[in-house]
Amino acid sequence: MSLTRSLIDVRPLRTSPVFRRLLIGRTVSSLGGFLTMVTVMYQVWDMTRSTAWTGAVGLAQALPMVAFGLFAGAWVDRADRRRIYLTATTGQAACSVLLAVQGFTGHVPVAAVLALVAAQSCFGALGAPAAGVFVPRLLPKDQVAAGLALNQITAQSMMLVGPALAGVLLGWLGIGACYLLDALSFGLSFYGAFGLPALPPEGEPSRSGLHGVLDGLRFLAGHRVVRGALVTDLAATVLSFPVSLFPLVNAERFGDDPRTLGLFLSAMAVGGIGATGLSGAVTRLGRPGAVMLCGAGAWGAALVLFGLSTDPWVGLGLLVLAGAADATSVVSRSTIVQTRTPDALLGRVTAAETIVGQAGPSLGNVRGGLIAGWSSGTTALISGGLMCVLAVAAVAASTPELRDGATPGS
Repeated sequence: MSLTRSLIDVRPLRTSPVFRRLLIGRTVSSLGGFLTMVTVMYQVWDMTRSTAWTGAVGLAQALPMVAFGLFAGAWVDRADRRRIYLTATTGQAACSVLLAVQGFTGHVPVAAVLALVAAQSCFGALGAPAAGVFVPRLLPKDQVAAGLALNQITAQSMMLVGPALAGVLLGWLGIGACYLLDALSFGLSFYGAFGLPALPPEGEPSRSGLHGVLDGLRFLAGHRVVRGALVTDLAATVLSFPVSLFPLVNAERFGDDPRTLGLFLSAMAVGGIGATGLSGAVTRLGRPGAVMLCGAGAWGAALVLFGLSTDPWVGLGLLVLAGAADATSVVSRSTIVQTRTPDALLGRVTAAETIVGQAGPSLGNVRGGLIAGWSSGTTALISGGLMCVLAVAAVAASTPELRDGATPGS
């Protein structure tokens, strides 16, 4: 296979100006999101010096996703997805403004910070299933995996730049400035979204309320490949996500310097960018299930080795490998969901994917923080990685359609 075919497939950028504009807007907003993520983690750690409280940041992000995500998905499958996305973006921007206000004024209880994080997550629970339908509606089916890879590599690039930039800005301008920059970044999200056409659901609209949610859950229960993809990612995130442990590791190995806290997320992003930049062969392979299982297993193994490592720079190298494995797994999981789900159900299934992909890591942060508080950071990392590897092996053994290559009807 030639090097050109191994590089990321950029056809969606040439064939769809609407996709290109949306990608630019979401990329800049993603940068702002990473600024806020690091800033919240640092602010809560600075206020409490507790891994349990930094884990509670994940809980504030996860609970709204779990509580409202599927109902939001049912709403998305009844209305214009573009309009819902704009509403959600407005709410997220307002929450960032309020975070900036408390960051500049100071002297607020940690519970108030977590409440704003939870409110922003509520709007995110609404916007994510709406955004989840954009790629399969804007691109031909043979370019969907490529479009998802482009989304992934830009997000990983912002993950590389954002945490490092947050560390610099925290030391230079302070907490409030980081939150304010996130609020301003939503301007380009509006730029991308206003270029979208109206996107009502194709096929029969969702039933209202609980009935629509149950219809989506029945689809997930009956579709072994989509279900297996979500269970695999849930295992990788809830059982082994390490971010709540980073402030503790930073204190132990880097002298608690805020400028180095972002290195951990940046290391994962370096791996993600490298893997996604060479994703052409993977996205053209047509076996996303097998690729996802291998990536999720490699993620868990890399975190076990990270927990065993005593050299901080070797540890950073292992996080690069973990990031590469995670990026490969995420692109493959999203390809499965978006190519094997009917459009009329895609909002609800994307909501379930969002719960897994975003609330899963948040719950994993809670798990890691609590286990580290009861034992140690090393124990939390190693036990989580091992459980992840075992869970992925169990999914592979019990779902041959996912492991061997599924057809759209599987």
